[in-house]
Formats: sequence, structure tokens, C-alpha cells
Amino acid sequence: MRLILFLFLFFSSFALAQVNPKPAQRDAYLQNPVKNQPQKSKPAQKVRIIHADEIIKDPAQYDGNQYLKGNVQIEHQGSILSADEVIRYEEENFIRAIGNVKLQNSDGSVITSSEMEYDGNTQKGVAKKNVVLTDPKGTIIKTETMYYDRVSNQAYYNTGGTIFDGKSTTYAKTATYFLTTRTIDLTGRVKIVDKDYTLEGDNVVQNQNTNIVTINGYTTITNNKNPKNRIITEKGTHNMNTKESFLTKNSRIYYNDKILTGDEMYYNQLTGFGKATGNVTLDDPLEKRYIKGGYGEIFEKKDSSMMTKSPYAVKILEKDSIYFASEKILSYQKPDTADITKKKSYLRAFKKARIYKSDAQGRADSIAFNETDGILHMYTDPILWSGEKQVTGDKIEAYFNTETENIDSLKVIGNGLAIAKVDSLNLIDEFHQVKGNLMTVYYEGKDIKQIKVIGNAQSITYADDYNEKTKVNERIGITLSSCGIIGALFEENKVQIISCSIGATDETYPMSMIAPEKKKFPDFNWNTKDRIRKWQDILVDSPNNEEIKYEPNDALYNKVKEAEDKEKAKEEAKKPKRVRK
Repeated sequence: MRLILFLFLFFSSFALAQVNPKPAQRDAYLQNPVKNQPQKSKPAQKVRIIHADEIIKDPAQYDGNQYLKGNVQIEHQGSILSADEVIRYEEENFIRAIGNVKLQNSDGSVITSSEMEYDGNTQKGVAKKNVVLTDPKGTIIKTETMYYDRVSNQAYYNTGGTIFDGKSTTYAKTATYFLTTRTIDLTGRVKIVDKDYTLEGDNVVQNQNTNIVTINGYTTITNNKNPKNRIITEKGTHNMNTKESFLTKNSRIYYNDKILTGDEMYYNQLTGFGKATGNVTLDDPLEKRYIKGGYGEIFEKKDSSMMTKSPYAVKILEKDSIYFASEKILSYQKPDTADITKKKSYLRAFKKARIYKSDAQGRADSIAFNETDGILHMYTDPILWSGEKQVTGDKIEAYFNTETENIDSLKVIGNGLAIAKVDSLNLIDEFHQVKGNLMTVYYEGKDIKQIKVIGNAQSITYADDYNEKTKVNERIGITLSSCGIIGALFEENKVQIISCSIGATDETYPMSMIAPEKKKFPDFNWNTKDRIRKWQDILVDSPNNEEIKYEPNDALYNKVKEAEDKEKAKEEAKKPKRVRK
């Protein structure tokens, strides 16, 4: 009786197993849809068996579900799946494939893997182990687990993978591939490598049709041969074919040991041309110099740059700095003619150029500065101030001592004129003046010490004598000198003519005997309106200072002149007057 009961229960269980196979244990991605979703108007097309060497249904295998073995081929909605073995969950329209799995989709894309699950109702699937997706144009994606959706025609992985398009290889933690548009949304730590450059970022979108990468988040693009040359940005696009980058947020371009930044930037890594707009800065740490402006261009292969829209440059020295401003500023490097393995750096400022240094300030139509040798050229109407002294001419050359960072000397070529206020503490209209064809100005520390003039040399200097009784300087008069060569020595408020040779004439006039018009040369041009007093003054064309009004010191001359005029009037009165009859 017990044996009969056992056999009855066994065969009942077997029969129930044949009638009610267990549902599939699906990947979470393929779980049944949530309840209360709208029903489809048409039932999904069933997965169809094309071929199998064996079709088996064994209650002891795969929970009683049908399975196929040997050269299995399954068709669904135009796609063909082949595998060594397939378990078919007929009621769920669901299959699980094992061994040498290959899904050939109707759009031409192919997925291969060791295992695969596929839901015929949702047309979604999961491929696992050694997954390879190849799109119709040859892009290959490799990963360990891939989720795909045939309806939206997209594939996704989050287990790390590689993407190869024939030109570059992409590594990413997570990727979503939209096969219709051939765009790949990459997140995690992304790396795209080709033969020349490496792109690394946290969130980028790669278009396989255009090979343009859209950047969202911190990203670097590095030159493989010269890693110091690189791009850093948080937003923009990069064309992997043309190597052109359009950058729009927190971007920097590193090239030739220089750094370009701006609000919006463009850079071509093949030609080396770049441009930036907005708050543009070009920093050169090796030269200790930076340039700022509203628009800038760089030429990497020529090692040159240009800045416009209110540009200014700052050369940082150990104890001081030099500031430049103009309508346009150029910087470039050229091989040293004495040693071609070295380069010299140059800076040029065009149109309404201004310069500021603590011991010298100047203006000219253009300025050229050899930063390496410390030689500065000022062209067209140059004017240079140093303390309460002013130098002008057709052209001025300034020679810097690169060790002390001070000016050693000036050379004024053509119509040189040096002016110094006799006493900077008062507003009396008195100025020492030295002029000539070729002028050399020598500095001692930060002050002008000596001037040598060659060719048509002339000077107007005020002579004083120290009174031992009153302990004050008393004015002797004004000395007018003219000769072929003049040497002048500046000491405090005094100018001493220490040499005057070749056709020399020298005459001192007491203050009562010299007319006001002889106290200044015809080309006297003391300029306080445009005088640069602080570095910020270079940021405008002119600080437009209020002109200083000086008081004339002609009382003695006027008194003498008045007396002479009265004497002349008396003499004229004594002369007999002719009366017409």
C-alpha cells in the first residue's frame, strides 16, 4: 500500500512538472514589467526556432523548460540568435543562450558572448562573459556584461569596457551606445587614446559618425609625444579627426611651457593655432611674464602670440615688475644667433604703447623689448620719465642690467632732449635742459646721473652758489652752452656741465638779464598731463592728469626791463619834436 502511494505521488509530481515548468530566473534588467502598465494592443511576436540538432524537454533539466542543443538558431523580429544551447521559456517568450552566442540584428550590428538572456516581449537582452558588440561600420565594444534594447536600439554596460573604432581606443567604466545615431555616452573614468593624443574625462559623449567628443566635466587632452602640451577643460567639444577643440568652461591650453586661458577658446592641435575670447590670459612661467586682454591668438609652431582688446603685459622681476600696454601686444621667441640651441624672448607693443617700472615710465607709438638681453626700443614720439626728469627724442633705447633689474643707460637717437625740474618741491617754472643729435643717458641706481650729447649739443642750466653766511643757495643766473659735445652731471637738483668741447660757447646770464623766452628751448615739451604715476595708468590711453601750472620767476628781469623802458621813454621825451608848418 505504501509503495502504491509513493508511486502515485511521484508520477503526479512528474506530470505536474511537465505541465507547469518553472518561470525563468531573469537578470534584474529583464524583470517582468511592473503592474498597472498599459497593455500592448498586439501580442508580442513569439521567438521562433529555425534549427537545432536536438529539442529536449526534460523535467529534470532547466525546471522542465524546453531546451535546444547543437547549432541552435532562433529568429525574432528579423534578428537571428545562434548558440550551442538555448533554454526556451515558451510561456514568457524568453530564452537563455549558452556557449558561442551570437546575435545578428536586423540593423547589421552583431553581439557575441558566452551567455545571453533575451525577452521577446520587450526585445531587451543581457549578454554576459566576453561580450563583443560590432556595429555595421566596424566600431567594436568589448565588456563583461552588456544590456541591450532592440526597440530603442541601444546598448549599455557598467562593468568597464573598451571601444575600438579603427583609429582610437576608448576605455570607460560605463557606456551607453545609441546605435541609430552612433553616439556613445561615456561616464566613470573615461580614456580615449589614439596614436597622437589621449583624452581623459569623467563624462563625455563620443559620436562615431563625426568622431567628435562632447565634453561635460573635468577633462584633459594630452599630447602623447610631449605630455606637457595638453588641454584642460570642463565643457566643450573635441574632434578626434581634425584635432580641433572648442572649449567653453574653465579651460586651459598648455603649449611650449606656456598657458592660455579664456572664457571661450579654440585650439587646433595639428596646426598649433589657438584663440581665446573674454578674460584671456597668456602665462609664460619660464619668462616670468603674463599677458592679459579680451582676445588672444597663439601660434605654437612659430612660438608666438598676439593679444588685443585692451591688452597689457606684466614682466615679473625679482624686486620689481615691468608693465606694458597698447592696442596690440605680440610675444615671440627666436633662436639665439650666437647659440641656436637657445632662444631669445621678445615682446612688442603696437599703437599708443605705454610702459611702467618703478624707476622709469614711458610712452611711444610702439615699444619692442628684448626680454632675454634686457634691451627696450621706443619708436615714434617716445617720452620717458625717470623721477622728476624727462627724456624725449626720435627714438629711445633703454638698456637694463639683468642682474640688478635697473636701467643702466638710455640712448636717444635724433633730437634728444632731457629736462629736469630745478626744484621738484616747488612750482616755479625752472627747468634744466640738455639737447642734441645723439644722447646717452647713464643711470646710477634708479636715478639719472650723467648725460653725454654728441652733435649740435646745447644746454640751459641754472647756476646756484652756496652762501656760507645764510646757509642757503643763491641763484647766480642761467648758463647757455653750445658745443659739439656736452657732458652733464646730475646731482640732486643741480646740473653741472662737466665738459663742452668742439666749437664751445658758454655764457652765464644773471636772472635780471635773461628774457623768459630764452629760458627754454623752442621744442621744450614738459608733459604732466600724460605722465604715468602708477602701473594702473597704463590701462588707459592717457591718465589725463590735470596740467601743473608753474609760476614764472621773471620778477628781476621784469623790474630791470621796466626800468629800461622808463629810461628809454625819458630819452625819447628829451629828443626835439619836429613840428609840421
